[in-house]
Amino acid sequence: MVSVADNVMPAGAARPAARFRPWPHLLRAWLVIAIVDGLFASALNIFAYHSTFAQLWQRVASTVIGPTAMQGGTRSVLIGLALHAAVALLWTTVFLALYMMWPMLRRVTRTWSGVIGTAVTYGAIVWLLMSFVVIPARSGRMPTIGTNWWVQLFGHIPFVALPIVAMIARPRANP
Repeated sequence: MVSVADNVMPAGAARPAARFRPWPHLLRAWLVIAIVDGLFASALNIFAYHSTFAQLWQRVASTVIGPTAMQGGTRSVLIGLALHAAVALLWTTVFLALYMMWPMLRRVTRTWSGVIGTAVTYGAIVWLLMSFVVIPARSGRMPTIGTNWWVQLFGHIPFVALPIVAMIARPRANP
């Protein structure tokens, strides 16, 4: 029989690491990235590309429902936003799976410098796969590599990958 005294740790003994529960991390990271990246995309679209909020999300919707999305009104905007949320969930889930399966990734992301380095890599990977695989598979068009493409590449680091990596890894200031 185990007594309460058996559960008391000696002074100065290290406590075992808390068990990692993936679902709260996944949910928080997904919601944050969906919002942060959605705001980034919307602001970029409005202020840099001189388009509208509705046109952005209609263009996103057009990857699944075709060119008629551009005349689809609110319905197309909502489909675009839902698709954006689904893609955010996909990339968050991919990183969580890698984090859980790869001990080296967990070690690297214990510190903020490791989180930032990982976000640089993961953000670039996400944009490259979206740009050269996912979007062309849906639209039938390869990307044009120009200023907008580079802005998206670098934007995916702080507005997509950094929230995902930081919220999944939860680094400590002093590991």
